[in-house]
Amino acid sequence: MSKNNIQTMNNTKIETVDNTIVKDTCKKISKARGQIKKLYLLDGVGAMMIAGASWVALLAARGYSTVEIGFLESIFHVASMIFEVPSGALADVFGRKKIMVASSVMAIISSLIMVLSDSFFTIALAMITSAFSYNLASGTREALAYDSLKDAGIENEYDKFASNDMVIYEVTSSVATLLAGVALMLGYKKAYIIDVLVGLLAVIVASSLSEIKTELHSETSIRKRFKEVADSSIEFIRENRRARLIIVFNALIGTVDILILFFLQAKLPEMGLGTILLGPALFGMGLGAAVGAKAIEFFPDVRYRNICIFSFVGVVIAFSSMFTHNVVAMIIGGFIGAFADDFLEVRTDVVLNNMIPSNQRATLMSINSFTFSVVMIILSPIFGWLFS
Repeated sequence: MSKNNIQTMNNTKIETVDNTIVKDTCKKISKARGQIKKLYLLDGVGAMMIAGASWVALLAARGYSTVEIGFLESIFHVASMIFEVPSGALADVFGRKKIMVASSVMAIISSLIMVLSDSFFTIALAMITSAFSYNLASGTREALAYDSLKDAGIENEYDKFASNDMVIYEVTSSVATLLAGVALMLGYKKAYIIDVLVGLLAVIVASSLSEIKTELHSETSIRKRFKEVADSSIEFIRENRRARLIIVFNALIGTVDILILFFLQAKLPEMGLGTILLGPALFGMGLGAAVGAKAIEFFPDVRYRNICIFSFVGVVIAFSSMFTHNVVAMIIGGFIGAFADDFLEVRTDVVLNNMIPSNQRATLMSINSFTFSVVMIILSPIFGWLFS
């Protein structure tokens, strides 16, 4: 065989190998982007629970005071504080897909308890179950998205996911709050039955997700998996001062904004806003969050510290508007606060994920939510008293 023939055969082999690598890479990228689309759909469906989106208004309509509602919010976050980090560890140990399915199942159970609720105690039980649902998805969703993209070598697309996912969640949840008037007219039982049906759809979507294996899954001992996650996460938080400061500040901004929006559900009708207009008002304020989540994409080079300052000012304006006793000013303030919160939230998500190792990603992102819950526990009754 001539040298030319040998060279031609070698070139053909190299081209075949290269084509195989390219095809495999393209297949991985396509699969990762498909996974991201499913996560978008899951968040959109999950946010369309009309009773869950207007739970404060529904409780106020049942005769519960803002102080009682504040305590129920605290109960939610006490439960969330207890469940948050363990739920993240569950996702890292057993797999993110399974935990996302479990989250949707728990949301259904919470809605069913609300349908049957007849006292403060049973409502509190529903809030605890809802907290567990929230905890199971919190951190798990972000970890599954980031590692899916990383597995395909396109983790640089995560910031786009974080922004788009927040926009989808905020828009769909705003649509759900737009239906607050409908939920009030239907009554809490029928409204929560609708949430059960939405939850069933979420279970179907979550079941279609693909699992992403990490190095941790090569360890067969479940006990050792938990120990490795716990030890590594504690070490990361202890040694990373910047991560601690980011988590605490983000929790403070998010807590104040969310409490403002929650109590506006109860206060706006008291200020004379008609029931039929409550949904559009809440929808408008929710759009502020969607706009903020998308707007951050246009400021990729702005320092994180400057974004923190901007968001702080926005939330202060929103808080101040609550004392104007003017419906229009309060709605505008709610919009500004929601914008500022999500403007910061999306960038925080990206910054933290770039700092965190894959094996502990869900656990460490859950610590972010855990801190948020601690702050909510402290501030919820205080806000209930302030706005009572």
